[in-house]
Order: sequence, then C-alpha cells, then structure tokens
Amino acid sequence: MPATGEQQVAIGASAMRKAFWRIIPLILVAYLFAYMDRVNVSFAAADMNADLGFSATVYGLGGGLFFLGYALFEIPSNLMLVRFGARQWIARIMITWGLLSAGMMFVTTAEQFYILRFLLGVAEAGFYPGVIYYFSGWFPPCHRSRAVSRFYIAGPLASMVMGSMSGWLLGLDGNSGMHGWQWLFLVQGLPTVLVGLVVLRFLPDSPAKVEWLNPAEKAWIADELARERRLIGGAVSHNVLAIFRNPKVLLNGAIGFTCIGAFITFTLSAPMILKAATGLDATGIGYLVGFGGLIGTAATLWLGNRADRHGDRLIHAFGSAVVMAGSLFVMLLAPSPLTVSLAYLAFATVSFSVAMLVSSGWADALSGRELAVGAAAINTMSQIGAFLTPFAWGALADATGNFDAGLLGIALMMTVNAALIWVLRGQVRGQVLRAVPAAA
Repeated sequence: MPATGEQQVAIGASAMRKAFWRIIPLILVAYLFAYMDRVNVSFAAADMNADLGFSATVYGLGGGLFFLGYALFEIPSNLMLVRFGARQWIARIMITWGLLSAGMMFVTTAEQFYILRFLLGVAEAGFYPGVIYYFSGWFPPCHRSRAVSRFYIAGPLASMVMGSMSGWLLGLDGNSGMHGWQWLFLVQGLPTVLVGLVVLRFLPDSPAKVEWLNPAEKAWIADELARERRLIGGAVSHNVLAIFRNPKVLLNGAIGFTCIGAFITFTLSAPMILKAATGLDATGIGYLVGFGGLIGTAATLWLGNRADRHGDRLIHAFGSAVVMAGSLFVMLLAPSPLTVSLAYLAFATVSFSVAMLVSSGWADALSGRELAVGAAAINTMSQIGAFLTPFAWGALADATGNFDAGLLGIALMMTVNAALIWVLRGQVRGQVLRAVPAAA
C-alpha cells in the first residue's frame, strides 16, 4: 500500500535529518578551512607587506590573482568532479590547497607572492560549485537553503577563528627565526591536508550507496529530485561554451561578479581599514572581526531557515545586499571609530548571506550536467570580479593615499548587485519549487 501524505512527510523528515547530520558537519569543516586559507592573507597583510616591502598595488594584485586562478580552472575542475565523484575530487582540492597555503610562509618576493596566490586559486577551483552540485543530489529544493546555509556559515565561523587566533599567531614573531605572518600561514594551512583525508574516507557518494538510509528514505529523495527535474524541464545545453549564452547563467554570473568582487575586496583589506579607522591593535581588530563572524553565523543560519520556509530566497538576498551597500556608504561618509565599527558589524552580519541565498537557488533553474557546468560558469564570473576589483582597489589606494575611492566603488557595486537580484527575482518569482518542509 502506498504511503499516506503524513507518512511521506515523516519519511522525508527522517531522510533529511540523517543526511544533514552525516554530510553537513564534514562539508562545514572543509569549507571552514577553505575560507581560512583563502583570506588568512588579510590578517597577515600589514606585517607581511611591511616586512617584504609590498605596496597596496602589489598586495591587491596578489590578493586578486587567487581568484583569477580559481576562475580559469572552475569549469575544468567541476567537469573532473562529475567524472571522478565529489568525494575524491573535493579531497584532492583540499590536500593541494592546504599544502600551497602553508607554502605561503616561504614567500620573499612579489613574484613568488603572485605565483603562489594564483596556484592556490587553481587548487581550490571547483570547491564551492562542486558542493552545490553535490547537494543537488541529496537535498530537494525545500531543504536546500538550509543545507547551503549550514555549511556556508563556515565563512563567518572562519572570521571568528582567525580573529581569535591571528593576534596570537602574529605575536609569535621571532620564534624559531620566523615572522608572525609565516606562523599564521603554517598553522592555518597544514590542517587542511588532514581534513582532505577525512573527506576522502567519510564523505558519502550518493543516497543510493549508503547504508544509513532505509529503502523508503532513498525512494523519497529520488522521487523529490525527479519531481524537481520535471518541473525545471530539460537542460538548455550541455555545451561548455553554450552555457555562457544561457540568460539564467549570465544574470546569476553578473550578480556573483558584483557581490563577490565587492565582498572579497573589502574582506582582504578589512583589518587594515579597521585598524586605521579605530586605532585598535591587531588583537583588538581580531576580536572585532571575530564578533562580526559570530553574528554573521547566526544571521546566515536564520536567513537560510527563513528563506526555505518563506519560499522566496531572493527577497532575503535583496535585503542583505541593500544592507551591505548601506554599511559601505556609512564607512565612507561617517568615518568615526564608532560608526566604522558598527557599519562593519552590519556588513559582517549579512555579507555571507547574499551569495548563499542566490547560489542555493542555482539548482532550481539548472539541472543535471548543466548544473555542474552552469554553477562553475556562474562562479567563474564571480571569481573574475574577485580578481579585478582588489587590483583596482589597490591601485586606487596607492594613487590617492587612502581607501575612500575604493569604498565608494564597492558600495556602488553592491547597489548594482541589489538591483540585479531584484531583476532575477522578477524572472523566477512563482517558479520556485515548493514542497512541504520537513524538519532537519
């Protein structure tokens, strides 16, 4: 006898509860180290730049080159993930980038800085869109924002960890003949290799291959994902070049370009901006950034849950983008220690949520192999923004002697970002796939 509606809800709730607990914590830890290895250079920047004689332009170019390497190898990496499987490929990504991140401690010249940042981006390419693709095989749409938000909090959590650790690590300056920033890269890089090995051993491949789901739970996941594919319709194209002609991919890419470009640019220089505006030392800045990470974690979880229940991810993304833009304008126009600190905390509260909410909807519009290629294409455009904007920021800082022009530029980028999200919402509103939410 077929299961009743109430029984289906109970089966779905059980399946999702198991999947969340078996998958999300491991992906969360992996992304935590990914984000730390991506932006730990922001905490090292002041001392490293002084020790090695790097200008703002050199630092901005090096900071951005990570994202150029990421962008160029995003699609190839995701195609390899589809071929070899998420577990093997995500583990490979983590092991290589952990080694390269620790290798940053050996940098002595601008050229070495450029090369290692570029290679670090190449190593990490495909991680985030790969996870989105992997989740599309586990979590139906009514659970997807929560699933993404629960691993996306790794970003603000990393800010907490780095904020609490970085002052201490930089304080090791002179120990064993090493600078404090060298200790920072070493201590925050090598553990990523160990996490990669854990992923290789324990990350499940697919619902059909695990023993901890019963047949009814496996069937429920398969049926929900099949229903999603039917509602989305057939893939527009599997061709890698044709994917860039897909309007849904292009609009999401423009949103990613503006959001990630502005977010990464500010994040790479936030400790230096806060230090100049507030007069706090490295430890104080670390605590401020750490507190921003704490409230950002709570906000990301809350917005992910609310978006799934409300059924409209993009209205929440729009509101978060408006707050980001407003906080940047406040830092520019009212640069007192108190207003800068409060505006930074407002920025930190919502800054991770925009990309999280928009990207959790990629699988609503793209399916199958198109999702793997399309997600990588969207993220490629996003990473190009993260490459170009820090370089422009550094050049403007060297030309003007301050960060005001850069702050104005990224504030305007986030204003455009909010407008683009509103346009995207108008296109997909009413097409969001709804199902009865299950507890997870």
